[in-house]
Amino acid sequence: MQYIIYCDESVKNGEYYSNFYGGALVRSIHLQEVKTVLENKISELNINGEVKWQKVTANYLEKYKSLVDAVFDLIKQDKIKIRIMFTHNAFIPVGLTKEQRDNEYFLLYYQFFKHAFGLKYSNTTGEPISIYPFFDQLPDTKEKNQKFKDYIFNLQYQDFFKDANLFIHSKDDIAEAVSHHHIILQCLDLILGSMEFRLNEKHKAKPEGQRNRGKRTIAKEKLYKHINAHIREIYPNFNIGESTGKQDDIENLWKHPYRHWKFAPGNKTENKQYISKHKKTGPAIPT
Repeated sequence: MQYIIYCDESVKNGEYYSNFYGGALVRSIHLQEVKTVLENKISELNINGEVKWQKVTANYLEKYKSLVDAVFDLIKQDKIKIRIMFTHNAFIPVGLTKEQRDNEYFLLYYQFFKHAFGLKYSNTTGEPISIYPFFDQLPDTKEKNQKFKDYIFNLQYQDFFKDANLFIHSKDDIAEAVSHHHIILQCLDLILGSMEFRLNEKHKAKPEGQRNRGKRTIAKEKLYKHINAHIREIYPNFNIGESTGKQDDIENLWKHPYRHWKFAPGNKTENKQYISKHKKTGPAIPT
């Protein structure tokens, strides 16, 4: 058995929420089926080029909705597990060293990879399971990127990885993927982008000097609502801006096919420069 984990990141500094990370985990027994289903759907829909949230338009909306249907069919069958992580701008971490501030991107990415999927609870077979991480191309220097990969590789020496009998064969198995070649990574980008779009209220954006929203913004909101409807089939009344509950079972961190994680630093303080969306527009719950 292998776990193939695709990881992506989105907006670092949003108006209300920041530091968006996403992951898609596929077990090796499902990998070929998942890829075939999604690639066949892309071919059937005649979608040309790479699938990306930023490419959502009114003309492509129905095609992207159909692709999302295929993705969530696989999620609901637990053949893909999706995890989304973000931070809330109302609080900021305190007590960080300069090195920690400089490496915030990688430190958060590390926490996401380590904890978001509940890997600690993933293996009840007693058999060894290898992990193959695919990160969308890392944006920093070659040296910093390699240091991050070293930390990911060394996770296997921590007790919870050893207890779950998880390992990574080689540092070469930690790949920087070109998303154009990985349909699972592209579909993850759609879901991650939609959550950032709605949480930062980009669905309300209007072109400068215009009274009405642009056609692309309207199309993106419709696709977000389509994605959210699928999530709410799994979890009624799902709140995209909060961490998904565990329903009194810590192993649901692994068992759930779809989860959100609102990451909060252990040592934090109120961000006095933050203006909540409620003060700007009145109270509302993301839907």
